[in-house]
Amino acid sequence: MSETLFDDAGAEAQRAEEPLAVRMRPRTLDEVVGQRHLLGQSSALRRLVEGDAPMSLFLWGPPGTGKTTLATVVSRTTKRKFVELSAVSSGVKDVRATIDTARREMGMRGTRTLLFIDEVHRFNKTQQDALLPAVENRWVSFIGATTENPFFSVVSPLLSRSLMLTLEPLTDEDVRSVIQRALTEERGLNGIYVLDTEAEDHLVRLAGGDARRALTYLEAAALVSTRDGTHNTITTADVERAADRAAVRYDRAGDQHYDVISAFIKSIRGSDVDAAMHYLARMIHAGEDPRFIARRLIVHASEDVGMADPTALQTAIAAAQAVEFVGLPEARINLAQAVIHLSLAPKSNAVISAINTAASDVTQGRVGAVPPHLRDAHYSGADSLGHGEGYKYAHDYPGGVAPQVHAPDAVAGRHYYQPTTHGAERRYGEVWERIQGILRDGPPTPDSRGGHGS
Repeated sequence: MSETLFDDAGAEAQRAEEPLAVRMRPRTLDEVVGQRHLLGQSSALRRLVEGDAPMSLFLWGPPGTGKTTLATVVSRTTKRKFVELSAVSSGVKDVRATIDTARREMGMRGTRTLLFIDEVHRFNKTQQDALLPAVENRWVSFIGATTENPFFSVVSPLLSRSLMLTLEPLTDEDVRSVIQRALTEERGLNGIYVLDTEAEDHLVRLAGGDARRALTYLEAAALVSTRDGTHNTITTADVERAADRAAVRYDRAGDQHYDVISAFIKSIRGSDVDAAMHYLARMIHAGEDPRFIARRLIVHASEDVGMADPTALQTAIAAAQAVEFVGLPEARINLAQAVIHLSLAPKSNAVISAINTAASDVTQGRVGAVPPHLRDAHYSGADSLGHGEGYKYAHDYPGGVAPQVHAPDAVAGRHYYQPTTHGAERRYGEVWERIQGILRDGPPTPDSRGGHGS
């Protein structure tokens, strides 16, 4: 457990020994980079802070997006005593002791406490329940930080008494702003180092929207640069050595982005699982948005696999859900599973060909009127117009298929879906041929059940 009173006169002396990422934490809401949707002048968070109101918050977002930063800024702004617990190392005893101390100090000295619990999702139900009296009676202001969806990881009574704020990954420009501030400000590197352009680009890629990671790598690279005596200029080589990762030339907004994703999809389409895995690892390593990768897999599952293996789409969607629920780095495993499935699946482009050909006919004006027997016959007067007359109820016929025309005259006889003989589509193709035969000239005799739907 750590406890800090930010108006302590010795606080600044301690900062000199702190990591760069800690020293550069914003001191006010206006210094916070990113999270503009939470920090606007009329936002709920700003009103709570500036009004110094008791509060209970959950901050949900990926690592390095500013959860701890916001908690400390709130404490400074409201002049509350800041007490931090980690759900990894603290238990019910620690929580109750902190609450008891907060109650005593509020009663004896009027000192109010902000209790911050990092990784609160790691608390079990009993531990979370121990927080309820303090939150409900406002003995403390509570902020819980979590990288997991609170709706799945936090007990309902605690969640219902709290405001949930979702933090988003920082943009590349946000990360650049954090880096530049750390290079120039006195509490940071104080202008001692110059970061060359390529090194900055590489730092931004490595950060992947995580400001803490960017500052950690920057500080390590500065130490490498100093040790090597390279004129206090931080180069890409310094960053590589500090981060122990090779620079991957990959511009998420430029040609490399499109070239690599193109090669990725074409490798899956070509059933080359090893090449596809290489491009997947390359994109993840370079900081590509995993949601973008997941979306491309969902499209590919229907575009290039389709009915040859209908389960491919299920796998791709499951991987996308895993990305949202789990996040990186673990979600790379789910993406890899989807890539392997799609790469090894039999291929068919019959689905995209069918919709494209149908869309082309519509664009060219081949639409036509809906056949009278298929028109809505439920309203008064429909009979006099002949709507629904002669409609054959499919369930009255063997196999649930009635011999009748469904398409407008303009496209009668047009076949958009052309099944292949690959994988499961061979079986669907046989079903398609049987149905086409019945629709065209199948047995006209209804089964014995009788009755016609409308």
